[in-house]
Amino acid sequence: MALQLPTGNAPIAMKQIRLADIVVGLIGLMAVAASIWAVPGAGGFLGAGLALLMLAIAIVDFRHMIIPNRLSAAALALAIVNAGIADTASIVGGIAAAALRGSLTMLFFLALRAAYGWWRQREGIGLGDVKLAFVAGAWLDWVMIPVAIEIAALVALMTYVTWHLVAQQPFNATSRLPFGLFFAPAIWLSWLLGEVIIGL
Repeated sequence: MALQLPTGNAPIAMKQIRLADIVVGLIGLMAVAASIWAVPGAGGFLGAGLALLMLAIAIVDFRHMIIPNRLSAAALALAIVNAGIADTASIVGGIAAAALRGSLTMLFFLALRAAYGWWRQREGIGLGDVKLAFVAGAWLDWVMIPVAIEIAALVALMTYVTWHLVAQQPFNATSRLPFGLFFAPAIWLSWLLGEVIIGL
């Protein structure tokens, strides 16, 4: 949902745009700082890049209900570099492990997409989410992959319920929700948790 400028109230609309931009900018700066603080060296800068890309994906998916391929590809490229430098024993082994995790996570999302489509006779999970799942698997260790999915699903569900209760709108099983809005930040947050708390 892009902010539009009503011609009769342009100054107020401009203030709203500036406030939204400032909030997004502050979130990005905090995420970058947290990444660099949590992981010294190149890994922290790669995590900072992940944070900015996930923030961009969340914003675009919220506004346009689509996850751009170029953003997912950029995040995947960073994941490959990160996997290569993280495994000091074997660069190839680290990249292969990341590719395996990404492939299996993507296949899981594809299975969910197919099952939902068969059950409801309509699309539930978009292909952008499926591609983002590959990115999640490439960035996260096995333990943190389900954590990211659970965080995204729970926050999305709470947001959906809260919005309908506040707006006093009836619940509708066919309502569309931009899952990338929740999944993308959850990927970065799970990476950060893995580095800080678990040390994966």
